[in-house]
Amino acid sequence: MNTPFKRITESIQDVLPGDIAEEVRSNLKTLVEASLQKMNLVTREELLVQEKVLARTREQLELLAARVEALEKDRDS
Repeated sequence: MNTPFKRITESIQDVLPGDIAEEVRSNLKTLVEASLQKMNLVTREELLVQEKVLARTREQLELLAARVEALEKDRDS
């Protein structure tokens, strides 16, 4: 299991009353883990990597747009 999911489920377990039967705690943990897995979440690290890729792509797009604009001006002159 991914570390962020484990931390979330452990945090939830920590706030549950101590007298809850272990079986109930285990079932709840399984339910929470399954729900989190279905959410298709990403880690902070994955998000940061994708932000960098997007920034680089945007930079390249702006450079290409400027080149196209310059070429169109040259053509129209």
